[in-house]
Amino acid sequence: MDLDLLIPLATLATVGRIFALIALSIITGWLLAYASIKSRRFENAYVPLTNVLESIPVIGFLPLVLVAFVLAIPGAIGVEAAVDFLVFDAVAWNVWIGIYQAFKTVPEHLLEVSENYNFGFLRRMRYLLIPHSIPRITSNIFSSFADAFFYISVSEVFTAGAVTANVCRGGVCSTFGIGTVITRFLVAGNYVGVFYSLLSVAVAVIIVTLSLSRVSRWAVAKYGVDTPGVIKRHAGRWRGRLAYPWRKWRGVHAFRGQTFPFSRYALRVRPHLHNHQMQSDRFDQAKISRYVCIVLVAAILAYLVYYSFTLIISVPIATWYGYLRETPQLLEYVGADYIRVSIITLASLGLAVFVGYFLATHRRIGDVLLPAIQAFAAFPAPTYFPLLFIATIPFVERLLPFFYTEVYIFLLGFLSCFYYVFFDFWIGVQAIPSEFLDVVRNHEVPFWARMRRVILPASLPYLITGLSSTINSAWAGMAIGEYWPDIAPKVSPNGLQAPFGMMYYITSNMAKGAIGPAAYVSLLFAVVVAIYGIFFTRNLMDLARKKYVVEEGIFAA
Repeated sequence: MDLDLLIPLATLATVGRIFALIALSIITGWLLAYASIKSRRFENAYVPLTNVLESIPVIGFLPLVLVAFVLAIPGAIGVEAAVDFLVFDAVAWNVWIGIYQAFKTVPEHLLEVSENYNFGFLRRMRYLLIPHSIPRITSNIFSSFADAFFYISVSEVFTAGAVTANVCRGGVCSTFGIGTVITRFLVAGNYVGVFYSLLSVAVAVIIVTLSLSRVSRWAVAKYGVDTPGVIKRHAGRWRGRLAYPWRKWRGVHAFRGQTFPFSRYALRVRPHLHNHQMQSDRFDQAKISRYVCIVLVAAILAYLVYYSFTLIISVPIATWYGYLRETPQLLEYVGADYIRVSIITLASLGLAVFVGYFLATHRRIGDVLLPAIQAFAAFPAPTYFPLLFIATIPFVERLLPFFYTEVYIFLLGFLSCFYYVFFDFWIGVQAIPSEFLDVVRNHEVPFWARMRRVILPASLPYLITGLSSTINSAWAGMAIGEYWPDIAPKVSPNGLQAPFGMMYYITSNMAKGAIGPAAYVSLLFAVVVAIYGIFFTRNLMDLARKKYVVEEGIFAA
């Protein structure tokens, strides 16, 4: 196929695949978040499980993918299912955490109104919970899009030594997309094709990021509670032009200055319905939804348990004894990587708090720099990082002869996750009600006092979501940085290889086709992350709901 046609089609296929799976993650996230706020037991299982799944990088899911999809479903369907699962892993968990956080921080006054009108599942979702979650979703969609593009070369093309040799042609499983095209060009030495592929990716990333930036401002203006007027007017101009024909056809007057569609619906509630009938309908809807969720979750768990059990019984007992003997050393590897993640998270938080606040409060500068930052974050680092490595390795190796690998591991980890907390905090600052900002300006509160008493507490729900996703996603970049032996063979024969670390252990074993050791250390890692999810994410979400819902201040006033 001609390059002029192949590259654009492959780019469209990848972008379409990403957004289709983002849409799926949003729909499932709404249902799971609703189940979490309705059932404490479900929440206790959902939050740690989400943290585990988000923390394990795309590469860490290869053992499950190989068993559950590629080996179980023959042909191209199994490969496409595996690729879609890997892309879903890159986009879903961040969206799920954001929706869960939004549902947990709905102001109590709005919840009381929905209860007074006896809203059932569908009405409460449509007129309260979903609108309240849209600003979080728009801020997290970009992070998910960037994360998916960060891993296109891993998600759309993968191999596992002898395991895939008899399943996919040449032992490499792939599907149609720009990641597959770039990988094939690199293998064939067609650098002209690589250049045009990257150019096509850059065009797609710029278009998407500019669109998402506009959508995020519209979401804050429409669904925020009393946000600054300049954002409302900016979003309202084009929103009104789009909505006016529909409103005119319906004969509905165009309301202005109204952020939630909640009050409009409250006026249309049918007064002749008796409370008993409404409560009965509400009970029936909740019962049906509960049964549907139970059936879906049970089917998924049964499928995963069956193939996991098949994998476990296929491993000899002597092999399990070997894994148990290595457990203390493997836990040390986990601890070493957690130190790396902590450093990356602190650097990302510092960038978010200072630069994110500056861009959120200086609109003109933000309009110029934010699309550039978004495009840079979404551009897949594995495509350009080898050039950075080649240009800097002689200097960095002379300067830090024993620690130069840590510099590149930090850079890859930082590039894979800094945008989570950055854009969540940026949206959080914009969503602060204008009354708080007016008080800060009128009293000329100093910067540090402003951050400590107003900005950070008001944006804490957004910060929690961003920090959770940053911590959980840093592992993905480290998985590439800790074992990249062929990054630049002519300049560095050994490439990037960490002396120790959990991600190095997983990726190096996967490259050799040793799925067992990689799966075992992934299991240990899952246990550690589950503990982290219980004691960090859930407790901080509860704290944010009880003390740091800034909209409560508006209703209290």
